[in-house]
Amino acid sequence: MGALDFMKIASRNKRRTFLLVLSLILILYFIGRFLDYTFSGGGFYTLLALAIALFQSLISYYVGDKIVLASVRAREPNLSDYEERQFVNVVQELSIAAGIPTPKCYIIDDPSPNAFATGRDPKHASVCATTGLLKLLNREELEGVIGHELSHIKNRDILTMTMVAVLVGAIVIIADLLRFQLYFGGARRRRDREGGGELIALLILFLIVIFASIIGRLMALAISRAREYMADAGSVAITRNPLALASALEKIANYSRPMQVSDAVSHLFISDPKKRGLSEKDSLWANLWSTHPPIRKRIAILKQMAGLSA
Repeated sequence: MGALDFMKIASRNKRRTFLLVLSLILILYFIGRFLDYTFSGGGFYTLLALAIALFQSLISYYVGDKIVLASVRAREPNLSDYEERQFVNVVQELSIAAGIPTPKCYIIDDPSPNAFATGRDPKHASVCATTGLLKLLNREELEGVIGHELSHIKNRDILTMTMVAVLVGAIVIIADLLRFQLYFGGARRRRDREGGGELIALLILFLIVIFASIIGRLMALAISRAREYMADAGSVAITRNPLALASALEKIANYSRPMQVSDAVSHLFISDPKKRGLSEKDSLWANLWSTHPPIRKRIAILKQMAGLSA
């Protein structure tokens, strides 16, 4: 794999993200249509679920970054500290290289090495790193990690994941409304010339209740994993140093103690803060339920970008 193959990887993952988002939209549409048809809702259930999900997502979109930073007890960097000052300098330098405004910088006092970016767009963004990351990595490795986070900002990944949250949230809300109708309201009987139509509809609705939110969640996780690959490729585009990021990921993965953070923010970090080690499970089932791709696979791809064997 050549050194410029990050462009192919980014293009492939953009297509994958588009197809997954389109699939979520189609799932939501058909669930809503079927629910309204069964209960003679006339579009009410679909519109109600979308309205609730949209309201929740708007709150998350405009103040979500502040909520996230507060939840991890992030603070502003101490510029008299060498490592924290170097972190700020790297963010400033790479922001120029990436062609985006310099995001705000924050520090988490945690020995576990990790970092994340948050914010709704490049003009309203923040990059946060742990003290453990700043102590563990050299400057080139830190540049690889910061390049990854700036790529998330440049690609507006927060916007993408907010849109996904709207769709998945709407699917879950529709499933809850459906469950409520089944248990308390009951389906409005519809005439069926051949008979048995209502029973078939109820069976299909039961399957929707079980699988709708699961499918939506799996698709959201798949999109999250695709965005991580894109951010790795984006870091290479900014720094032109895939081996630095590969080395950083290896050091991060080999740190034995996980972070104590909420599951709600785990997907934001460059490495899953709840998992550690290059020996993490790489089974299909484990990957399906993971917010991040296997770190070993990410390192292998980065080494291939540099023209080395995995």
